[in-house]
Amino acid sequence: MKGKTALITGATSGIGRATAEEFAKHGINLILCGRRQERLDTIQQALEKETDVYTLNFDVRDKDATFNAIASLPDNFKTIDILINNAGNAHGLDPIQNGNVDDWDAMMDINVKGLLYVSKAVIPQMTERQSGHIINIGSSAGKEVYAKGNVYCASKHAVIAITEGMRIDLNPFGIKVGAINPGLVETEFSQVRFKGDAVADNVYKGYKALQPEDIAEIIYFTISRPSHVNIADLLVFPTAQASSSIISKS
Repeated sequence: MKGKTALITGATSGIGRATAEEFAKHGINLILCGRRQERLDTIQQALEKETDVYTLNFDVRDKDATFNAIASLPDNFKTIDILINNAGNAHGLDPIQNGNVDDWDAMMDINVKGLLYVSKAVIPQMTERQSGHIINIGSSAGKEVYAKGNVYCASKHAVIAITEGMRIDLNPFGIKVGAINPGLVETEFSQVRFKGDAVADNVYKGYKALQPEDIAEIIYFTISRPSHVNIADLLVFPTAQASSSIISKS
């Protein structure tokens, strides 16, 4: 893996940041993408001791900004071997009849369209070289629908469908494609979902949630398999979680 180049979206926090740190340990060159330049700068400074790092500051929801950012990469970062489509979010937890349309737009724009825009910008060079590895970060919400999860679950079901479609279409080019689908991971996710409401603090109480580093290690394991091995779909829960709605809390 040393010397390969990975592009990671949503790299400023949570799973994206932990994945950048894990990859850096193994000498993978990094293109870190996010909306918060200050955080990108901080992470770049920390990881440059271990590997080469380049940052791109853009919002995956913005199609033109996405294509322009990736096209602007300097020559030594232009060849992307590994794409980690990690940027994603949840907004609100409302029954469908009370759902906020702006929340719906945000989830579909980031989780689905953003993933497609980034992939569209990167895949042509992979097909030309006939090599590459794409990991889409889904969710257990892509495997089952839970009460008040409606549009978020729909967006993550779409991620799984897109992943499967990519794997079929890119199969003749020898490109690996897979989805990693975590359950409850302790990140800023709930702060975003509940818009800073105090209820977000209770999401991870009473049990040990997955940590971003747990998922980062799984992502590295996935991309470091031999060339004939592709982990196509992986669901991972904390031990306390049995399904989207069954969690054993103390």
